[in-house]
Amino acid sequence: MSTRIDRISEEVMKALAECIRTLKDPRVSGGLVSVTRCEVTGDLRYAKAYISVLGSEDDAKAVMRGLKSASGYLRREVAHKVQLRYAPELQFHLDQSIVHGAHISELLHKLEDHPDKEG
Repeated sequence: MSTRIDRISEEVMKALAECIRTLKDPRVSGGLVSVTRCEVTGDLRYAKAYISVLGSEDDAKAVMRGLKSASGYLRREVAHKVQLRYAPELQFHLDQSIVHGAHISELLHKLEDHPDKEG
């Protein structure tokens, strides 16, 4: 991937995160929502945004529905902030990596607190 596309992806990610914080949709503003990664295609037509939601699975589904319904607004705002001639179509994907990492960390912490008595 070219450095130009990498730079644009990074800028789109930052602008999208900023725009998500300003949304008034209660589905999105209720939980802790973050943009973990963004991948813009080489032709700048699409941007895959990976979204992490700290909360229940129902919260995550609600956030994704809220983002999908606000995608037109977010697309315009991101294009304006990044100063792109054509706004990439935003595609939202749920990123479970942070939740998964927190679960593993919790399991490791429990193991430290209760070591096996066989040793």
